[in-house]
Amino acid sequence: MDLNDNNREKIEADLLIEAVKRYYGYDFSNYSKAHIKRRMSVFLSKHRYESISEMQHYVLHNPNIFEDFLNNFSINVTEMFRDPGFYKDFRESVIPILKTYPYLKIWIAGCATGEEVYSFAIMLQEEGLLARSTIYATDFNSKALQKAGKAIYNIDTIKSYTSNYQKSGGKSSFSDYYMANYNSVIINKSLKENVVFAEHNLVTDGVFTEANLIVCRNVLIYFDRDLQDKVLALFNNSLIQGGYLALGTKETIQFSEINSKFSTISKENKIYKKTSI
Repeated sequence: MDLNDNNREKIEADLLIEAVKRYYGYDFSNYSKAHIKRRMSVFLSKHRYESISEMQHYVLHNPNIFEDFLNNFSINVTEMFRDPGFYKDFRESVIPILKTYPYLKIWIAGCATGEEVYSFAIMLQEEGLLARSTIYATDFNSKALQKAGKAIYNIDTIKSYTSNYQKSGGKSSFSDYYMANYNSVIINKSLKENVVFAEHNLVTDGVFTEANLIVCRNVLIYFDRDLQDKVLALFNNSLIQGGYLALGTKETIQFSEINSKFSTISKENKIYKKTSI
């Protein structure tokens, strides 16, 4: 591919992102360029379009194609008790403080298909906190939220989930939290009783709730610096003073405008506490 081809492809990609924003209201313009290029390449290959311009035609004129496009751009790489060291650290560093609160409001932003939500629900139940907690689990992808609400997962994932749970400091047997059904497992209904699933777009929507804890792990890495700063400001405005923020292991608030308002609880596992307004 020569320079002209590269330039044309970039123009086509920019036009598609702008068209999706103007027609559907979904703004991907501040996602990282590498993420956009990678997801468009996957989508082109899947549908065998000859160019991004051809892809734009179908995305704008076919609602089913757009839904597939949206699913392709959403971040659904997740698993239960992902990064077990984070959960172990959280149990030891944050849970003892949360136990002093009469009631907890927890926002899990970018919850995808729900694995992280149920990981937190299990941990909170084991620590005696779930009954006095409300977990708000949000994502912009309605299809992912539907799957999260059903809490049905492929049985082939259970071996790795069980290993993660054990390494995370789990206090029971992971099999206590689901029921096997042919090739699937269904998460116990009791773990969903204090969970509210809702659509929320970190790019375009405002403060969702006043939270004691916000969890947004492995989402910011797909955003450029400006959008990261915008979302971190949103989290700061959504946290009560003394509230906690948990990010992914490759994410940080270190270079953001909110950095001075937080203390670091765990540098390795990116757990922060809001210390000033």
